[in-house]
Amino acid sequence: MTEKMSDIIANSIKESVRAEEALLKEQVVNIEKAARVIIKSFRTGGKVLIFGNGGSAADSQHMAAELVGRFMKDRRALPAVALNANSSILTALGNDYGYEATFSRQVAALGRKGDVAVGISTSGNSPNILKAIEEAGSLEMETIGLTGRGGGRLAKICDIPISVNAKDTPRVQESHILIIHILCDLVERELFR
Repeated sequence: MTEKMSDIIANSIKESVRAEEALLKEQVVNIEKAARVIIKSFRTGGKVLIFGNGGSAADSQHMAAELVGRFMKDRRALPAVALNANSSILTALGNDYGYEATFSRQVAALGRKGDVAVGISTSGNSPNILKAIEEAGSLEMETIGLTGRGGGRLAKICDIPISVNAKDTPRVQESHILIIHILCDLVERELFR
């Protein structure tokens, strides 16, 4: 007998709620730290560089759009760049330097001390994300990692790891969007009272 669609729907929602309840128990402090680092960077003339692969690339673009455009308030634009959004740069770097260099090379070009790098990887082990976070660290940028259960290597090498305690990629990604929205909300509330 196959599982009913209504059961699949209910289970997916329950799993998502469990992941978000785990965030509430485990990650509030790190989410606040991440917000404070981003706010400080914007206050001192810095920018945020965000990057991810696949669904995490979409999340990177989403975060950059909320910061450059607006989240809830009409206010000045904030400097944020999704490094996965320029297909010409990605394909040139992938072709000339290998896929692992697609984000680190851009961080080297655009990043400065006082900026923030946000790497998004559900596994925490994407080689191009890890290399970019390492490059950001070498430039004395603050580094934030959004990752999944266990955090992978990303959680070990970034300054502020935010790991979602969920086993399935879709549940991790749903929580990443929640985290991104919370960060954008906190940034706006603090910078544009």
